[in-house]
This record gives sequence, C-alpha cells and structure tokens, in this order.
Amino acid sequence: MMKFPKIDFPRLKSKLQVKSPWDRIIIMLLSLLITIPIFIILHQNLIDLEWAFNLDRVFIFIFVFAAVFFLLMLLRTIIILCIAIYLLVLFYGSVIGNYGFSEISEDYNSMIYTMSDNPYPQDIVVAKLLPFPNKSKIISAIEYQNPKVRNFAIMATSKHFKKIKGYSDYRTIIQCFAVFKEINSRWNYVNDPKDGDYIATASESLEYFSGDCDDHSILMAAAIRSIGGTPRLIHTKGHIYPEILIGSSLDLEKVNYLIKNVLFPRESYGKKLHYHIDERGQVWMNLDYTATYPGGPFMYEEILGALTLN
Repeated sequence: MMKFPKIDFPRLKSKLQVKSPWDRIIIMLLSLLITIPIFIILHQNLIDLEWAFNLDRVFIFIFVFAAVFFLLMLLRTIIILCIAIYLLVLFYGSVIGNYGFSEISEDYNSMIYTMSDNPYPQDIVVAKLLPFPNKSKIISAIEYQNPKVRNFAIMATSKHFKKIKGYSDYRTIIQCFAVFKEINSRWNYVNDPKDGDYIATASESLEYFSGDCDDHSILMAAAIRSIGGTPRLIHTKGHIYPEILIGSSLDLEKVNYLIKNVLFPRESYGKKLHYHIDERGQVWMNLDYTATYPGGPFMYEEILGALTLN
C-alpha cells in the first residue's frame, strides 16, 4: 500500500506566521499588484466559460492572489528586505528628480491600462522587462495627447498625400507616412550635451525640428500615435529609431506598392524596404531619420530592446 508523506501543518503554519501585522499587509498589497497583470493575461488567454456573474473569472483572480500570497509569505524575509531596499532607491530617485514614486506609479498604471486593451497582454509585460535606455523619460516625452503634437500631425496629413484616393483600408498608414515625410524633410541632427543624454519632449522638438536620434524617435512616435498609428522604438547599439506597425505580410505587399508607385516613387526607386517581423508575424517598418522613404536602410540591424506604444 502506497504511503503518502505527512504534511506537518503546525510547522507550515509557523512558516506563514509573521512577526508583525505590517508584514502581512505589505505582502497582501504586493500580492495584489502582482496578481492584477497575471489575471489580465489569464483572462485574455483562457476560454470564457460564460458563468453567471463571471464567477469563473472571480475564481481565477482569487486563486492567483492566494497562490502569489502563499509564495511571497514563504519568502517574506527576503521579500520585505527587497521591498525596503527598493523603497529607499525610489525615495532617492524622487529626491534627485530621477525615477521615483510618481514615475513607477505612472508606469504601472500605464502598463495595466495598456494590457487591458491588448489581445496579447503578456507582450506588454515582456516589453517592460526588456532593457531600454531612459525608458520612463522617453515614455513621458512622447506627448501624443499634446494639442501641438496632434495639430502638427494633422497639418502634415493636409500637406502630403491628401489627394491620394482608393486606399481607404490604408488611410491611417498613408497619413502616418505623411508625418514621416514632413519630419524627415525638416530634421536637423544635433548631438546631446557632452555630460549626458538630453531627452527632449515631442512638443519641444517641434520648435526647431532638431536633436539626436532619441529626440527624432520621440517626435515621430508621438505624432504617429496622435493620429491613430501604432509606433514602436527600437534600441540598438548606440542608436534609437522608430518603426510603424504595418500589419500582416499581405498588408506589406499593399504598402510596398504604395511606397514604390504612389507615395515615394522617386526616393525608393530600385531600392528595397527594410522592416522587422515580430514573434506574432506582424510587420514593423523602419522610419529612421536617415531614411528618405518609409522602410529605408537600417543604420544598425541588431535589436537590443523594443518599446511598443499601443
């Protein structure tokens, strides 16, 4: 007869006991913060059983919360120590005006908001974990809701390709290409100060259309997103450049024809388009400041990090 190992419940209970009620409260709050993004991922990927009052989703949330809480309680000494160190780092960042409490709150809220409206929320978490220089500053600088940025983008769509007819399914992409044409035709590359990176906001770059690669990428991403496009920023060795989501390989064929025969025939004559295909088969086209047409040559091929703006 098979014997099952006995569970020492008193010992297990003693492991879950905490020295202070504040420890339990801290662990509960941390568990809740971890549970929310995990639940969103499960909610989007698991079949909806269509139970009354969404009880299946309620049970999933409770189960995930309980599992996370149990694991954190087992590691509570290490967790509490890490939290204390992290809070000190955030306090120091807040004092010197770097990455602090307000920035991490904005990042978390932005991540949850984006995940809740994305069919692949796990990609958002992965993107957050990828290394990207000055990520929080760049996200803050992409002021796609700033009226100046949107008005500029609207001006560009009125100035370029407004009379192009017959491509209603690609209207947004055509308008984003108009933004690309306007920015790249005016951009003046200027280095940052010697003592460090200077991150200009999108509205700031509109004053003189000058700056380095990250300033260009910020302005391009903000203007494109302000009119409904989906941009992302690519980090390579010593360089950052913007890309735009084209769609599927079928969309790429249509956009390839548009660029070479309708929108940028002179600039792209005899040249190929440069783009990346992500893990879901989505096509992202290069919009670097060095390109004279969408899909121009890459300065650097290798991708070290990607920052997608949904």
